[in-house]
Amino acid sequence: MTTGRTANSRTMKLPYIKLSENAKLLLLSLLVGLCAGVAAVLLLHVIEFIHGLIRTGHFLFPAVGMLISLIIVRYLVRDNIGHGVTKVLLAVSRNESRIKPHNMWSSLLTSAVTIGLGGSVGAEAPIVYTGAAFGSNIGRMAKLSYRGVTVLLGCGAAGAIAGIFKAPLAGVLFTLEILLFNISMSSIMPLLVSTLTATVVSYVFMGAESPFSCSMAPFSMGNLPFYLLLGVFCGMVSQYFTRFTLWLEDKLQSDFRSSWVRWAVCGVGLSLLVWLFPPLFGEGYDSIGQLLNGGELQLGSDPNPLLFLLESPWGMPVFLIFVLLLKVVSMTLTNSGGGVGGTFGPTLFEGAILGFLVARTVNLCGMSLPEQNFALVGMAGLMAGVMQAPMTAIFLIAEITGGYDLLLPLILCATTSYGVTRVRERYSIYTKRIAQSGDLLTHDSDHAVLTLLNTSDLIRDKYPRLKADDALQDVSGIISGSTVAVFPVISNEGRFVGVLEMDDIRKHMFEPDAVAKLHVRDLMHLPAEIVYEDERMEDVMRKFDRTGVWRLPVLTHEGIYLGFISRSRILAAYREELKKITAED
Repeated sequence: MTTGRTANSRTMKLPYIKLSENAKLLLLSLLVGLCAGVAAVLLLHVIEFIHGLIRTGHFLFPAVGMLISLIIVRYLVRDNIGHGVTKVLLAVSRNESRIKPHNMWSSLLTSAVTIGLGGSVGAEAPIVYTGAAFGSNIGRMAKLSYRGVTVLLGCGAAGAIAGIFKAPLAGVLFTLEILLFNISMSSIMPLLVSTLTATVVSYVFMGAESPFSCSMAPFSMGNLPFYLLLGVFCGMVSQYFTRFTLWLEDKLQSDFRSSWVRWAVCGVGLSLLVWLFPPLFGEGYDSIGQLLNGGELQLGSDPNPLLFLLESPWGMPVFLIFVLLLKVVSMTLTNSGGGVGGTFGPTLFEGAILGFLVARTVNLCGMSLPEQNFALVGMAGLMAGVMQAPMTAIFLIAEITGGYDLLLPLILCATTSYGVTRVRERYSIYTKRIAQSGDLLTHDSDHAVLTLLNTSDLIRDKYPRLKADDALQDVSGIISGSTVAVFPVISNEGRFVGVLEMDDIRKHMFEPDAVAKLHVRDLMHLPAEIVYEDERMEDVMRKFDRTGVWRLPVLTHEGIYLGFISRSRILAAYREELKKITAED
């Protein structure tokens, strides 16, 4: 026989604790940071392992890596996983921050093969895509709101950057400057938790040393004009980097429709470039390390017809100019030929090359500039211009090199580069194509909310349809029995031909003889504007502002009538979307 106390203890229930969404975000950001950190460490280890297998940077290996990656993507993944950062931006603006589950491993696997075998791209964009995929899928599994899923997506991306570079502050700034334009201040804490967790994971498995050790020379105020000059050059090269990359990608895509033919063309081109310019092999981080420590670029062990350049003092600058211009080509050939990688690493590589090139050229003219310092600052300058993220560039380079003693030239060069770039290039390499399609979220809250609204979701088809040949007296019952103020007029094929408004009918209602003779086509008229089902909401609002009307018809591009869209429906959807992205617990 059990005692009353024992019986009561068996029936006792633990109190149910309902966590707010902000509390859930803090807990889940820890998990997302852990996943992103492990993924970053795994990617780096796999790349290093593959490098160890091939032992030497033979110029044919990159084409092999591109082919393996192409086969994996085509037959296993069956999805386009390139341009990781751009895909994350599109997921936020057009897919409710949803990223497919396979992206938690597919980008990691294919980029490891591509880079491990010498593809001339970076690992950062794929790992950002991987981290963001962890955040998105964990947020959806936890049934968070759109805002919560978006914050966790940003936590994954920030954790990925922090994990791969051991740079927690840069991870947060990267997310704020590039990915999540309208994040609230309460969401900073989950980002910090995620980046801190990922950084700790990276320290545990990769050691405490900085990714790029640098033997810096003491900072001299007298060198500031040359850092300013370097910033101007970084801005100019940034414009070349962005525009030429996008142009060459489009050119290769349009000229070689077959992915296998494109691989062959890109593989041959990349192999030739790597043979002539060995620093183009892989990410180029070995070359960055050599420049940051006052060394010279190594041209490898393969016979190279360009070795004669090094026989002259000016040979190295000439060689580096070719490397600087052709890194963009080798990167684009890698991605277009089937490889998976990003522009982050090549940006750092080109920045270091450009900084070293400027300092070496000035020194050959009789000055004495610290070439390793300029290589370091050039990395920040080019990143600020290409990514249009100066804060990320400044603090990332300071964190990964320990170069806080050069904070003043870092700020000067990065700010100058950003300003020079913005004169002629409004968008970064990540956002330019998205901006052209109208899907880019910005710091402008109105624009951001309108971008998230889809015209097709706001169409209402409650309006009785009339035919142009209908006699007015035959449809009088439909008109009198309806509460709407406007009627679409369509052809027998469903094509839109005009509208009939109650104001057009009212003046004939008390003229029976006139009504008997009138047809719908006699009273209908064309609307002030027409909206198409896939039109950007920002353009739709401009049409409303321009015409001053309350509703407009929506058609397909073939002219088929779908319904009407109204100002009131847009404003209601706007308020709901604004609450979703700014909701606080």
